[in-house]
Amino acid sequence: MTTKISGLWLPLITPFKDGVVDFASYERLIGHYIGLGVDGLFPLGTTGESPTLDEAEIDELVDRTVAVAAGRVPVFVGVGGNATHKIERTLRRLERYAFEGIVSVCPYYNRPGQDGLIAHFQAVAAATDRDVVIYNIPYRTAVNLSNDSLLELSRAPNIIGVKDSSGSIAQSLELLQRKPTDFAVLTGEDALYFTMMANGGDGGILAASHLLTDRFVDVGRRFAANDLAGARTAWTPLASLVPLLFTEANPMPIKYCLWRQGLIASPECRLPLTKISDDLARRLDLVLLERRAA
Repeated sequence: MTTKISGLWLPLITPFKDGVVDFASYERLIGHYIGLGVDGLFPLGTTGESPTLDEAEIDELVDRTVAVAAGRVPVFVGVGGNATHKIERTLRRLERYAFEGIVSVCPYYNRPGQDGLIAHFQAVAAATDRDVVIYNIPYRTAVNLSNDSLLELSRAPNIIGVKDSSGSIAQSLELLQRKPTDFAVLTGEDALYFTMMANGGDGGILAASHLLTDRFVDVGRRFAANDLAGARTAWTPLASLVPLLFTEANPMPIKYCLWRQGLIASPECRLPLTKISDDLARRLDLVLLERRAA
């Protein structure tokens, strides 16, 4: 059996200009990245600054993502939170849009145990007919969904995979060994993309792939062709870029780079995020200059 999702997925930024969502830049980004060969789109995640968006903005972003993608690639929408009944209500509100699935982060702040996490995701899965990808990122949520719990959840027919940002390479590699063949493990640890793919991962949901997208796409395609040496060659220029993009809070550095490249009208983030430091801006400018010269 094969997984329902695989390859390189882009967790889209949400462009802002003068305090409002810049939908013109957003739609331009969607077309740009589909043209570069990404396998799927994930709006309204961490990189999309989803906690800063109101319901009307969320609805319009979902509507426009689906419309511009126009079936060329699947769309999985970020729908998460720390109150299960609110997620169920959000799913009911969004069901009129024709996206393929959701990515749902582990409940944060209230720190449920494994039993609570299992019950939460079972309820979320039961509340929708769309596919569900669980997002495990203890670094942000303060809870770690264990592999045992995740494998129990994989029995639900519409829980089809995980965005794995556990922060533990041992946990991630064990998951790859134990997962059902039809359950997708897509890494959310950008710096571990090569490592996870080399050990049988199904793909990645990578904020860093906003930049040098063709290289990230090439890494995945070379793995699909069993070309390990070629994948390593494609990965080499990415290995030094990825840490730089997370030196300061995501997505501030990525937005700065996209703005400098003319892909968005402003590097603006919403508070409490601000802007990158002058030092990081200089370092990123050098990287962009080297890329243009290459």
